[in-house]
Amino acid sequence: MVQVTLNGTVLAESDNTVVVEGNHYFPPDSVKSELFSKSDTSTVCPWKGTAAYYNACIDGKTVKDIAWYYPEPKEKASSIKDHVAFYKNKVTIQ
Repeated sequence: MVQVTLNGTVLAESDNTVVVEGNHYFPPDSVKSELFSKSDTSTVCPWKGTAAYYNACIDGKTVKDIAWYYPEPKEKASSIKDHVAFYKNKVTIQ
């Protein structure tokens, strides 16, 4: 089981993550979506496509761009469609 926490709050946990470039991508149903809001941030990866971002609100504090996902990945990255990855410097992943 891989678990993501921030200040003791569980953000996601799953036995079924997909690891790409050293990042665990969590299936959408394993992420506590009530803690997240969509960010205006986006980035482009040459082989995965355009990533969208989430902010998280924990204990009244917002952490911007804590996680990202690919709503419409390129074909080579289709296994991570809508899966959520987290910035290792903002959360604990274990």
